Amino acid sequence: MRMEKRMSFKEEYKKRIAYIEEVLKTYLPKQEGYQKLIMEAMEYSLMAGGKRLRPMLMWETFRLFGGEGKVIEPFMAAIEMIHTYSLVHDDLPAMDNDEYRRGRKTTHVVYGEDMGILTGDALLNYAFETACLAFDMEPENSSRIGQAMKILASKAGIYGMIGGQVVDVKSAGQDVSGEMLDFIYRLKTSALIESSVMTGALLAGASGEETEKMEQIARRVGLAFQIQDDILDVTSTTEVLGKPVHSDEKNEKTTYVTWKGLEEAKKDVALMTEEAIGILHTLKGEKSFLEEIFRWLIYREK
Repeated sequence: MRMEKRMSFKEEYKKRIAYIEEVLKTYLPKQEGYQKLIMEAMEYSLMAGGKRLRPMLMWETFRLFGGEGKVIEPFMAAIEMIHTYSLVHDDLPAMDNDEYRRGRKTTHVVYGEDMGILTGDALLNYAFETACLAFDMEPENSSRIGQAMKILASKAGIYGMIGGQVVDVKSAGQDVSGEMLDFIYRLKTSALIESSVMTGALLAGASGEETEKMEQIARRVGLAFQIQDDILDVTSTTEVLGKPVHSDEKNEKTTYVTWKGLEEAKKDVALMTEEAIGILHTLKGEKSFLEEIFRWLIYREK
């Protein structure tokens, strides 16, 4: 029975991935003009595959609160562009200096370090150009769209993902306290996941209380997701993961595994996931797929 459910989830997941891939292709810029190299590099980076977790959570939350129409799609593309730009910059020699991402050469290896920097810049800027298209789709909901834009911007900035990255980079090679590690993970990883579900809720017309609950859920999911990354960096292989393993050790980073040990880290992933699902169950609407996504985070292998 459990295997049947898992297979069903995998099939549903693949359908959603296919839909998201089409959305991303729709909003990519045409490769034309003297600067078309940057459009090519943007496509190479954005269409490299991956879990598409953030746009998927955004879409599922939008549907959970009864959202209809295509106004969500520019934001789905935007959040994945922002996430991708952060990966492109993470892989640069000045940061993690990784040569592989999602099983293939990283952007700076293929296009050069200069284009790697510019590709990240382009994806970040184009993300907001893309999200702004929602105003043309539903001008009557401009206030709601504006609120979603505000969340998208703040969760990606110095009080969100960038803030977490700053502390993460500057603490490499140093002993990091558990409190600081939580801070890094909450901003570095959870912020964009929080942005995804909050944006989906807002655009669907969810109440302030409901949007806040989705933020609480996403905070726990983001932490669980990052801790699972720490676990996989120790237990997986480059072939399975699609990127180098033991990179945290190489970069002398404190992780949940080095802080609490492997078994305690696994327990924390399970605990945070169950807490997130508990809050989810207080909301109305069809949420079985969302619950399956959260549980999948525990068992994923890459």
